[in-house]
Amino acid sequence: MIRQIEKYADKLYADGSALPGRTALLAQDDCLLTWGAEELFSLGRAIIERLNVVSLVLAQPALPFMELLLQRVAEAETQLVPLDTETRTFLHDIPLVRKSDFSHADPQHLVELLGQRKGILVEGVGILATGSVTVEQAYINYSSVYHAVYVKTLFDLLCAAPPSETELQLLQPLWAQLEQPIASRVADLYQGELAEKSQILAAMQQAGLRTVELKLVDSFFGNLSCGQGDQLYISQTGASLDDLAGCIDLVPNDNSSTAGITASSELIAHRAILAETGAATILHGHPKFSVILSLLCDETACGITDCWKDCAKVRYLGPVPVVAGEVGAGGIAKKVPPVIAQQGIAVVYGHGVFAIGQQDYRQPLEAMIALENWCREEYLRRLKLRCPQMNLQETL
Repeated sequence: MIRQIEKYADKLYADGSALPGRTALLAQDDCLLTWGAEELFSLGRAIIERLNVVSLVLAQPALPFMELLLQRVAEAETQLVPLDTETRTFLHDIPLVRKSDFSHADPQHLVELLGQRKGILVEGVGILATGSVTVEQAYINYSSVYHAVYVKTLFDLLCAAPPSETELQLLQPLWAQLEQPIASRVADLYQGELAEKSQILAAMQQAGLRTVELKLVDSFFGNLSCGQGDQLYISQTGASLDDLAGCIDLVPNDNSSTAGITASSELIAHRAILAETGAATILHGHPKFSVILSLLCDETACGITDCWKDCAKVRYLGPVPVVAGEVGAGGIAKKVPPVIAQQGIAVVYGHGVFAIGQQDYRQPLEAMIALENWCREEYLRRLKLRCPQMNLQETL
């Protein structure tokens, strides 16, 4: 169990989602195991001992998103409704707790909220997330909440009140990151037609790992597939893309096998995309700035309230099409296939990116890198336009 704790603590730091020195993990084994910031242990113990869960993560995000978020929402606000469709689909809403609403000595309010939700936001502490059976589940739930906070905070800087100079300064490390493009690390990936099982599995594992390393997807988000005749190799639902060994299913297209039960929830979309385009490979990730910019829309009087499900319009990020599509319910399977062949890549509103390759994973990964770099540049351009009285370059 302690190895599992250390593994997922390392992942939190590698993701850049948790602040070293302000992160604690607790897990129930033969005894209660603790790891990380000792000052969070007493609060963690008081919570996990009252919940029927195996693990708990308490961590402050590495970037000051919590501070910005709390400054920008009303004091009486008790929840964050995620803008990204992945988090909204699986977590619905995220409770938000102010310092004045709980006690470290008796955190019963936090216990009650975590009994109803997998993750919560707590002022002065950060993100708290539980795992009902494994440490991995707590890591996944933490990362989901972090993704939602990241997207919500940066979207609001573009679309709500313009950022103050203080807010820009707080996010200086992020602006510095965005000034450096994501490296096009595809030359060493397997090249050529993927025909043999061993080639396919090795190429999928290599591409999944590289996608995570480039931070184009959090470890457990996203999926990838490779068509082979009348069957499809596809990553399993909930599989970590940087650890796909043993987590890739071979699913016949005629549903003659039960393998589809454990396959990615986007199996139907993958099949439809391959059938429409004749591609060999699909890579699906959640690059953060591609997700953020996909939420931008100039139409305010269209009458649509559930944009992520009901919008029929095709918008564009540069030359890349953006469509709506409900997660895991067939919507993506209908909306993405007709448009993805235009550029070999398409964005699903508030969800993520699908990219295709004619032979291997070099083409889709390169396309995803290029799109995310374009979106990072476009985000900074729009932010500078919002702040004409400030020179953002001086902040970098």
